[in-house]
Amino acid sequence: MADEVGAPRDRKILVAVDESEESMHALSWCLENVLFCSNSKDTLILLYAIPPRAVYPTFDNTGYVFSSDFLAMMLKYNNDVAGFVIEKAKRKCKEQVQDVKVETRIEHGDPRDVICEVAEKLHVDLVVMGSHGYGLIKRAFLGSVSNHCVQKVKCPVLIVKRPKPDSGCK
Repeated sequence: MADEVGAPRDRKILVAVDESEESMHALSWCLENVLFCSNSKDTLILLYAIPPRAVYPTFDNTGYVFSSDFLAMMLKYNNDVAGFVIEKAKRKCKEQVQDVKVETRIEHGDPRDVICEVAEKLHVDLVVMGSHGYGLIKRAFLGSVSNHCVQKVKCPVLIVKRPKPDSGCK
């Protein structure tokens, strides 16, 4: 991208990451094809959205009450997973592109909404995300995070699909 004078300007690129191989593939693809220049002044923003906690009834199906310790343990687990995924993504960035500027964010909420809100709040230039490749039925029941973001985010959204093993693509 260039400003009015024609000089390249710094970009903010938001990459949504989660535990999936698809999101790590999207990050790698972005590093190879969007941030391929190590002297780039672009900023890569790694975003992990911790989904909302499931609503637990007061009693489980055996009649036991879910304790506050159990709920705290679930929250800690979600935060640990988020930290692990972000660290893995940061390592991948350092391995593939030497001097890339990386920022990280961990937010709570529905990933569809979180990605859109963060993209707007930070005025990013591009959102990159992986595609889980759900079929029509599964997508109808679960919804598509990428489709939601394409419809709602004001900047370009790049959806990176993992190639099929026999396709010959990287």
